[in-house]
Amino acid sequence: MCCVRKYQSTIETETAGDTSWHLPKTDYTPGLKGQELREMLSEMDGNLTLHFANFSTLFVCMVLKFPQIFVLMRAKATTGVSLNSLLLELIGFIVFMSYQMYYDYPPLTYLEYPILIAQDVVVLLLILHYNRNMKHSIIYAAVFVGGWQLLTVQKWVIDLAMSLCTFISAGSKLAQLQCMWRSKNSGQVSTLTWGLATYTCLTRVFTTMITTGDTQVLVRFVVMSILNMWVTATVIHYKPRAVKQD
Repeated sequence: MCCVRKYQSTIETETAGDTSWHLPKTDYTPGLKGQELREMLSEMDGNLTLHFANFSTLFVCMVLKFPQIFVLMRAKATTGVSLNSLLLELIGFIVFMSYQMYYDYPPLTYLEYPILIAQDVVVLLLILHYNRNMKHSIIYAAVFVGGWQLLTVQKWVIDLAMSLCTFISAGSKLAQLQCMWRSKNSGQVSTLTWGLATYTCLTRVFTTMITTGDTQVLVRFVVMSILNMWVTATVIHYKPRAVKQD
């Protein structure tokens, strides 16, 4: 028993004298892991929202002009549909896509434009066909293809074209509005097409803010969103109402 007390005393003395003997310290901040987890979840939510906006826009644009195409084919007339509006819209689409490709922007931010251009060409051919002006299609094709090639010849050309792109695209919406104001009829204009166009512009406002932050592109989409909503409301306002029969 005496030996045990002596041994314990020796250990206590040595331990007390050795100031370097202690449990290892850990630099632990309470809640740090929880904060990191929250940041990770927030980033995942942001990525999911961005992907949804990109892919939903692409999907909507794949069928955007279909309602307008079907309306024209069913009616075999172009009442209320502005040819000038469509031509300006095509120019705006070509300039915008060329600008995005020239500066190597993420493909998902402009992938819908080749699809929209193809659909606009179909609408253009239908308008020319029902107005019996198909001979003009060759002239339009030559002008659009030639202009497309000239856009990327010099950097200043594509920059200048992009600075005018918002005005060109806005002009297309105003031309459509003017056409309906003049005729007071939006009979063959598809409400669904313009409603979907409004959605795609709004989603592009969001994706542009998250990805590139390009001011010119952002301003264009904000202006287009407002004008698309205006056109949609005007189309609804001038839609012919069915007359009830007694």
